[in-house]
Amino acid sequence: MGSPAALALFAALIAAGPAAAPPRPSPSPRLAPGPVFPVGLEEVQVTFSVRNPKGGLVTTLTAEDFELTEDGRPQSIQLFARGIDEGQDSAAAREALTLDLGLLLDTSSSMLKELKLSQEAASRFLEAIPRARELYTIFFDEDIRVSRYDSENQQGLYDRIHAAKGGGNTALYDAIAVYLSRVQDGSGRKVLVLFTDGDDTRSALAATDLMKLVRSSRVTIYSIAFGMYGGSASRALRPRAFLEELARLTGGAVFTPRSSRDLAGIYDKILADLAAQYVMGYVSDNPARDGKFRKIKLRARGPGLIVRHRTGYTPREERAPEN
Repeated sequence: MGSPAALALFAALIAAGPAAAPPRPSPSPRLAPGPVFPVGLEEVQVTFSVRNPKGGLVTTLTAEDFELTEDGRPQSIQLFARGIDEGQDSAAAREALTLDLGLLLDTSSSMLKELKLSQEAASRFLEAIPRARELYTIFFDEDIRVSRYDSENQQGLYDRIHAAKGGGNTALYDAIAVYLSRVQDGSGRKVLVLFTDGDDTRSALAATDLMKLVRSSRVTIYSIAFGMYGGSASRALRPRAFLEELARLTGGAVFTPRSSRDLAGIYDKILADLAAQYVMGYVSDNPARDGKFRKIKLRARGPGLIVRHRTGYTPREERAPEN
């Protein structure tokens, strides 16, 4: 995924960043119930949601209601799963809908005034969202602190959130890159929630390089953006534009709470979005493993339906055989 230089920077960031991991306890009727993807070819999964012209979520569509193209060429849908379907018949569909969650909490100096609200937001979000298969938390300022939890070992996280102290510069781009590197493989839905003001003052990774990595990933990014009201409106323009671009590339969204009273409504929107998501899987008709970005376009057959999904992906480059 991404350029070799960017991936090398990933490795350096992970090696340099301190990590503390707590101990872990030991479809549609026309689709095959368990798709088998050809050996040696990469399965592409697309997580998406659909809204009607009034903004309401549409949850009852089937695979036959969609047209999927890659670089303008129609693709054959081989996996289709809906979040609203309880007890999926297909093991592949159940696996595709499994949720892996990342929480990135900005504890830098620019967030000092908003830190208490951010901590409250993160805690209340964890209380509201269904238990994830895996949960990564990344606290970041000028340092990046990573913890990984499984579905049975997330209780101590609340204390960690409220014990977090603020200060230092902001390595937001690097923190996002570290998360992407941890979840670039494996099945299931990958969802990242940012609690930040969107500013960056320290990262080794440039914003343009991060965007290349983001658009090649499978992660859906939601941002709960603080500090967008009050103060200098012009100062918030660049961070807001950055967060909105993350949402556009990944099919996520940006929310801007003014106070704690806004949080419940924000969580309801994110939870509704997750519950209404679909996952579609296919194998590209282009067998080249050239590492070049490929554009995905998903269209729903229906008047005014809007599909929100990631813009594309980068296939893994084929490695030369070792001597």
